Amino acid sequence: QKETGESHSLHPEFDRSSSSCVTGSGLLSLSSRFWPAVFPQLFNPVLWSKPNMSGSEGIDEGFYSRQLYVLGHEAMHRMGSASVLIAGMKGLGVETAKNVILSGVKSVTVQDQGVATWSDLSSQFFLKESHVGQNRALSSLQQLIALNPHVHVSAHTGPLNKDLILQFEVVVLTDSSLDDQKQFGELCHSHGIKLIIADTKGLCGQLFCDFGEKFEVLDQDGEAPASVMIQHISKDNPGVVICTDDRKHGLTDGAKVVFSEVQGMTELNNLKPVEVKVGGPYFFSICDTSAFSEYERGGVATEVKQPVTLNFKPLHEALNDHELLIWTDFGKISRHQTLHLAFQALHEFVKKEQRLPRSWCQSDADSLLAIVRELNAAAQLEQLDEAAVRNLSCTARGDLAPMNAFIGSVAAQEVIKACSGKFTPLQQWLYFDAFECLPEGKDQQTESAFLEKGTRYDGQVAVFGSAFQEKLERQKYFLVGAGAIGCELLKNFALIGLGAGEEGLVTVTDMDFIEKSNLNRQFLFRSQDIKKSKSAVAAKAVQEMNPKMKITAHQNRLDPDSEGVYDYNFFMGLDGVAAALDNVEARVYLDKRCVRHRRPMLEGGTLGSKGHTLAVVPHLTESYGPAKSSAGNDIPLCTLKNFPHRIEHTLQWARDQFEGLFKNAPENVNSYLRDSVFVTRTLEQGDAEALEILGGVWSSLVDVEAGGQRPQSWEDCVSWARCKWETLYNNDIRQLLHCFPPEEVTASGLPFWSGSKRCPHPLTFDPSKTTHMDYVVAAANLYGQIYGIEGTKEHASIRKTLEGVRVPAFTPKSSVKIHVTDQEMEEDKKNDSGEAQCLPKLFPMKLWITDDFSSVNHTLNSPLCPLQSKRIAGRIIPAIATTTAAVAGLMCLELYKLVQGHREIRSYRSAYINLAVQYFVMSQPSRPQHFEVSSSSLKPRSFLVIQKTQIDSYLPLC
Repeated sequence: QKETGESHSLHPEFDRSSSSCVTGSGLLSLSSRFWPAVFPQLFNPVLWSKPNMSGSEGIDEGFYSRQLYVLGHEAMHRMGSASVLIAGMKGLGVETAKNVILSGVKSVTVQDQGVATWSDLSSQFFLKESHVGQNRALSSLQQLIALNPHVHVSAHTGPLNKDLILQFEVVVLTDSSLDDQKQFGELCHSHGIKLIIADTKGLCGQLFCDFGEKFEVLDQDGEAPASVMIQHISKDNPGVVICTDDRKHGLTDGAKVVFSEVQGMTELNNLKPVEVKVGGPYFFSICDTSAFSEYERGGVATEVKQPVTLNFKPLHEALNDHELLIWTDFGKISRHQTLHLAFQALHEFVKKEQRLPRSWCQSDADSLLAIVRELNAAAQLEQLDEAAVRNLSCTARGDLAPMNAFIGSVAAQEVIKACSGKFTPLQQWLYFDAFECLPEGKDQQTESAFLEKGTRYDGQVAVFGSAFQEKLERQKYFLVGAGAIGCELLKNFALIGLGAGEEGLVTVTDMDFIEKSNLNRQFLFRSQDIKKSKSAVAAKAVQEMNPKMKITAHQNRLDPDSEGVYDYNFFMGLDGVAAALDNVEARVYLDKRCVRHRRPMLEGGTLGSKGHTLAVVPHLTESYGPAKSSAGNDIPLCTLKNFPHRIEHTLQWARDQFEGLFKNAPENVNSYLRDSVFVTRTLEQGDAEALEILGGVWSSLVDVEAGGQRPQSWEDCVSWARCKWETLYNNDIRQLLHCFPPEEVTASGLPFWSGSKRCPHPLTFDPSKTTHMDYVVAAANLYGQIYGIEGTKEHASIRKTLEGVRVPAFTPKSSVKIHVTDQEMEEDKKNDSGEAQCLPKLFPMKLWITDDFSSVNHTLNSPLCPLQSKRIAGRIIPAIATTTAAVAGLMCLELYKLVQGHREIRSYRSAYINLAVQYFVMSQPSRPQHFEVSSSSLKPRSFLVIQKTQIDSYLPLC
């Protein structure tokens, strides 16, 4: 994966491509028709629609699957009992409501007394032109209801009052006056109701949270508890714990851990959670261990997350506390402080004038600045950003979809925190601005260019003017991906009018089809769209939002095979490209195409609550660049096969086993049968690999009676599965322990089985044990299905068949060499040591088959729940609607700059966010690197970080 800052950019879906397999009468596809045949109960649509699918009553895991990896079952259960009131159904209110409804609270009530105006259409995506003059809450209700069938949604068109507010656990105020905020803030604080205030004015946003005097946070960051293997523990005061050097411990001062499996100093195993003090990445100190027994070996220290209680000030007190401001851009600290006063001044201006300041009216800006100066007489800020006050006044009438997308998403994430106790809430003020989106030149248009004209873009014209709106409508953009980020980008494109003119066009491509798990965050899709093309459905949905939208939907994968469609002429006809992709390889390829054709690219990605954005500008900023090697995160092969000690190792081993037995072997057989040069091509890979592949092909084609593994009956399949179990969980472990006995010591006299090496033990097959039988049942059925042999899942019947299975006796061999390190393995390969081998992983496991993939749980001392096993084995990226919408909003703020043609690098922002802990880093992008060519300094006209593999892309641009 490509790492950038604190955030990750991956969002891949699991590959469901089918594999062809051999049967007695020809070829069989191991695809979607295979899984229901073996495990039909998992493919019953009625069963999948019911709750309690994994012992989690009331949670529809098919709908919330990706979000569950972010929040967990406990947090989701708490959310399922919460009622939320969202006041104000303009663009900011509907964005907040959309994300809260998708998250899965018990109920959401949207309140608004106002009627829709033309300016609302610039950001309120559930309002149509026919709704102008009608109540905003009622006009949006049906669309909000359709987002999530598990959430009760209702509308209230009366005023806010005490009786209404006291019915809810969480209240969100948008588009509210300061007087209302103070009044209802006091009410909520005194009755233990969590209050969130959100507001946007043009290119500025404001957020405030008050969760009461004692709000308990059960999990501050949502990260998995740290678990470290122990190398040594000293007898000292304090005792020092030294961890194995295969991974940093990841603990922080004040964290608490519990110990297990410690040999020698066994007193630690019985202690309650112990507080740690970090001394370095691989060691930390604990309590006094001087009176404990001498440490011998082994042990695991596991973090125990501790709840914390936070105290919030009510609004009237927090208004005067500048220490409660959270920075979103460390280059704008004085601006954030100024905006805190400017928003208060804006409320005073509106109360006095009964209107917002006129767009780009200097007299109104002077008036607002005068009020801010009066407030600062008491606040005494070190630096007052008067330019920011003027910009706020000039753009306050604006209602921008990207700004509402970002602030509304952050507000919705605070609602989730308030309902669930998960993640650290905002304490207590947050300000965000994007004044860099304004024109770089000093010259401004006349006020008449910003006046309302009764069009759906009035809210945007109030900020940028009519000329810029016309330029937006002429744009030709290419969106790659119509998934979670793609849906949010298309929504924003429709609202801002990108490509909505006669000369404009948005082209979107995505080869995927809609699945139930998409509905929780890809909000353009509904249940009736399942199995339909993502790009086609998304295009139709945004055209309903903005009928003037010019959009073409493709179902092509972006790769070298599609270069006939997306050729030179296609790219040269574009104004820009937006990447909403789910893997690094596709991003790198698209980046390379943009570099070659000198087209700007917007890029964004999410990982749970984390997200990042990047604007790639030709000749100005560094590009996305080549994929970084992930070798540092790879599991060493011998660790994986011989000495596993982490859950990830066992799950990766299980994936390798499954793919080797049920995917790779059948594919090789099919290739042998279809491809006349398969043998020749295989032999070119080297003797060892060719022997393994061709030996497997021979074994798969030859009957059991002749020495092969091709079954002729169901009994053969059961026998194969039983013998495979014996090999993996008894024979291979006995061979490993024969080579390295439990009391083995190293050349230095230290125990061999210590630190990251955990001594295994062989198992004896017992048909009465569920894990043993589940393995045989699943493996036999999978094996039989490959060969077209019908099996059964009845344990009683299979037990009877097992009585006739002969399991060959096994005796460990002294001639077998087991590699301890990958380096040792590579050296033996160089020396043509054909006798060396690595043995498979050796812990009992249970096989589950799900709708997505097969995964394996295991019985290590700290086993994962099935959901987490599924996430790791399936390489599923956690995802939540709030982060997705926030990232799309930030990308579209950069889009404003690209369309205007900003040429100053300081105008652009790369963003790294973590909504779980209110972490925001907005930084200036990097410039292209300089290179020396033929002893001459060269600053490339391209924005590519050049490597040898990319010189073909760079040369045409020199």
